[in-house]
This record gives sequence, C-alpha cells and structure tokens, in this order.
Amino acid sequence: MFIRSPKQWRFLFFGTFIGLLFIACGCACALENGLALTPPMGWNSWNKFGCDVSEKLIKETADAMVSSGMKDAGYQYIVIDDCWQVKRDDKGKIIADAERFPSGMKALANYVHSKGLKFGLYSDAGTATCQGRPGSHGFEEIDAGTYAEWGVDYLKYDWCNTDGIKQQDAYPAMRDALLKSGRKIVFSMCEWGSSQPWLWAEKVGNLWRTTGDIQDCWECKRDWGGMGWTPILDLQAGLEKYAGPGHWNDPDMLEVGNGGMTVTEYKSHFSLWCLLASPLMAGNDLRNMTPEIKEILTNKEVIALNQDKRGIQGSKIRDDGDYEVWSKPLKDGSKAVILFNRDAKKAEMKVTWEELGFKNDNAARVRDLWLHKDLGKFVNGFSTEVDPHGVVVLKVKQ
Repeated sequence: MFIRSPKQWRFLFFGTFIGLLFIACGCACALENGLALTPPMGWNSWNKFGCDVSEKLIKETADAMVSSGMKDAGYQYIVIDDCWQVKRDDKGKIIADAERFPSGMKALANYVHSKGLKFGLYSDAGTATCQGRPGSHGFEEIDAGTYAEWGVDYLKYDWCNTDGIKQQDAYPAMRDALLKSGRKIVFSMCEWGSSQPWLWAEKVGNLWRTTGDIQDCWECKRDWGGMGWTPILDLQAGLEKYAGPGHWNDPDMLEVGNGGMTVTEYKSHFSLWCLLASPLMAGNDLRNMTPEIKEILTNKEVIALNQDKRGIQGSKIRDDGDYEVWSKPLKDGSKAVILFNRDAKKAEMKVTWEELGFKNDNAARVRDLWLHKDLGKFVNGFSTEVDPHGVVVLKVKQ
C-alpha cells in the first residue's frame, strides 16, 4: 500500500481543487476586460430609427452628441443597431451595406473617435439577426477580429434565430472571441432575460438585458414581449444584488424624447434608470431635441447617481400602491432617494430617515436634484408634493 505524507495530501487536495475550479469555470473564469466600471452611457439607433441607419445619420448623431452637451454630461458610445450588415464574403468576413455606409465601418469608427467618442455595433448569437441579416453563430472569432480591426468599442449581441443554441454556450463563445481579438470591447448581452442571466452572466458580459424590449409608453404591453417602462421597472426589484462595477443589469435603452410620453413621464423614466445603475443608452434623435428633453438627458446631478463609483444598484424601500420610495447608497455616505407617484393625481409623499438607515432624530441635509437646490436640514424625514406620474429626486446626507 502506498501511504502519502501530509505534504503530499495537501498537494493532492490543492491540485484537485484547482482542477475542479477550472472545470466549473471553463478556460476563462471571469470577464476581466476592465470595462464598464460604471454603467455605459451612449446612444443606440434602434428605438428611433430601426433599420433606417446610414453613415450620414451616425456622423450627424456623433456631431450632435458633442454640440448638445451630452458628451460633456458623460455619454460616450455611438452604437449602430441591426441592419448595417448585408452578407459575408467568401472567407466568412461580415460585409457592411455599401450603399448606406459608403466609406466603410473603419472610416466611420475613425470619425466617431475623432469626436472623442466611442463606436459600437450590433450582432446576434443566432444564425441571423432579428431583421434577417447575417448572425455571428459559428463566426464568432472572425467577427470579433473584424470588429477589432474596424475599431469597435462596444458590441450589442442579440438573441434571434437561435433554435438549438443555448445562451450559456453562445455568449461565452463571443466573450472569448472578443477577449482573443486584442481590443477592449464592451460586451452587451441582449437575450431579454430569458435565461435569468443575472444568475450566471457576471463572468460573461459587462451588461445583460433583464426583460423584453422597451416601448415608448407608460405601461403598455405587447403580445411579442415588448412593454412600457413601468412594467420593466417592476421587474427590476430584487435584481440589485447581481449588479456592480463591470457587470450591470440592463432594463433596456432609454425612450426619452421619442414622443410617446409626457415630459414628466420621461423625467421619471430617466430618473429611475439612473437610480437603477442602468446603462444609459439614449434612443432619440439627438439632432432634433427640444430644450426640455435635452435638460433631462444632460442633468449632471441625476446622472451622478448613475455613475457613482460605489456601483450599487438602487432598490425599492417602500411600496404603498401607486406611491413608491426608491433609494441608492452613494460613495460619499449620502443616500439618493426617489419619491415616485404612479397615480394620475398629485400626492403628498414622505421618506423617513429611519427608512434610509439614518437616525430619525438627527438632522439631514436635503437637496433636490431636478430643482438643483438645497432645501435645508430636516429632522425625522422629508415630505413634499409629487406630480402625477412624476418624481422628486433627492440627495440626503446626515
């Protein structure tokens, strides 16, 4: 009989542990690309333009992102969604639509980069995209290499035409291809929350969709899975523990400014996406914004809640039917608070310091982030009227 020494047993145990860890995690145990340490901010073409994308639109949008003050507010990415691609060449390389993008994607990326912005594209984990263009299934390394060659900084990766394909296989395959490409590319997973990616995708993507597609409405729902922003908001409660620097829950892009809601409703939508540490991907026509819409999208005080370095997703701390209180701890020790009135009439709403984890009998300083105004010091809590379908966004520090 062979008897192992204690040292040999320790070596055997350690080796077995490492082996099991390798098997459990695969060849890449984490998505260590150093990207999206705060939620990505940018613009995506789909919500406003659908398939009507072109080189001219992208250049003008990049120009508008700078001239409107959105770049200065923190927006970086210009992302072309579906319909930019038409076919593959005889070596499998993806080909852009030459009529719509006559200068090619590399030249377009260079233009976006010249504005101090970053460039993004869309593909799909299936055999075809949602609009029937070539998907990346089986071409992951070729596509990732092509994107790196073109200067792509962000990839949105959809989930259409995926019969017989598993999310837990398809998304790691593209993650590995992107890492192998040699270029740092934010990886945005768009499988609509169908496989509960928050449970497994932290090591795969920088962000993952949690629901079906957002619609430009308050609370509508579509048969095919699209829904307004308030039903999407409801589905975010409880997911906050899965988000953090480099890996974010994504309740989909912003609809602010697309015409289906009131300015008050858009302000509420934007405020709660900021509190949720959601990626902030504008989806409107940046070239033609009203002053009210520009003010919403460029409110630096509200954006600061989204970009807080502590990286905590906000959560609902009280639900009184149509009257909700949401909060988010910030790096400086203060708390962001949203008083959200879902009712069709104005309502008096209150938050107590005890609910925020503060001492009720100690005074706390309160600032209104939409009024850009310090409101003073208050003991026990704070109350105010909130407009129908509106929010009051506060920063509270004790």
